[in-house]
Amino acid sequence: MRKKSIAWLLLAVMALFAIGAGIVGCGGNSQTDGSSSAKNSGKRLIIYTSMKESLIGGIVNGFRQKHPDIAVDFHSAGAGVLMERIAAERQSGHIQADVIWTSEVSDFYWMKQEGLLEPFRPTEFNELLNPFDDYDGSFTAARLGTLGIVINKDRVSEPPTSWEDLASQEVYKNAFGIADPTLSGTAFMSIALLEKQFGWDYIVRLRNNGASKGKGSGQVIDNTASGALAACLGVDYITASRIDKDAPLMMVYPKELLMVPSPIAIFKESDNVDAAKAFVDYVLSHEAQQKVAEAGTVPVRKNIQMPEQYHLPNPEDALKNGIHVNYAEVLSHKDELLRNFSELFK
Repeated sequence: MRKKSIAWLLLAVMALFAIGAGIVGCGGNSQTDGSSSAKNSGKRLIIYTSMKESLIGGIVNGFRQKHPDIAVDFHSAGAGVLMERIAAERQSGHIQADVIWTSEVSDFYWMKQEGLLEPFRPTEFNELLNPFDDYDGSFTAARLGTLGIVINKDRVSEPPTSWEDLASQEVYKNAFGIADPTLSGTAFMSIALLEKQFGWDYIVRLRNNGASKGKGSGQVIDNTASGALAACLGVDYITASRIDKDAPLMMVYPKELLMVPSPIAIFKESDNVDAAKAFVDYVLSHEAQQKVAEAGTVPVRKNIQMPEQYHLPNPEDALKNGIHVNYAEVLSHKDELLRNFSELFK
């Protein structure tokens, strides 16, 4: 995943010139603050994230209202794409981003090992739920993302009651989708969690029942909403955004909960460390964590009003009931798992 390709090197060089001109692009969604304060600011806070617009957009807008003097760009793409970009920028001499927020936890351990992250203990850390036993401030969980079985209610009359149903029931044969774990951090971590709980044989049996690999996390949910798939392995807040638009979807949580923390961190070579710290503090504030819940995912604060329509676990239950893994161990086996998955689903 981290091989430095010529294409990414060219992209990084182009990004350097683009930033100098006040314009930054990326291989996903991006948004530039065009306010007068942004235009007059000498530095621009740059955020790389795998969070979709339905989540990151509202948080960035809230931060801008609190800090109108700080110009902000956010760039949304899959975690795999972002890590390729970071590797290319690093080789070109400077990582352009100040903050990174994704759901591929093992990447944060790798960046920590490489000395890329600036330790920062958020101002209100004692108010947060912390899923990391070895926490040292290098990165902090900004949400407790959950994944479940997303079904199309028009195709599935009896919701599944266990993960095993996906590997054995006829209704899911050739009709269950999984996002590509080489592109999606949540997909990778969900495969790692399922393997930890049920063994690699379970993944093989999913494939034997016709499970297919999609591209991004949003794509497999959209394919389920359209009826092209009967069900998929789906991310909570992306599913919620489609339900809000009247898609015939339902999220089902088996008792073995797939909970994937989404860490946020600051790059050590950031040109805007103070603004980066202010952004991390805002993301973990009560105001922003309420936005996290309202977007359809699980916050890292206890005292948040959870929206009833998404049937999400509360933060304490998500932390308690989620399948636990040793993230450093997951990192050591990451390449092997991705290689095995890609071979199985080729």
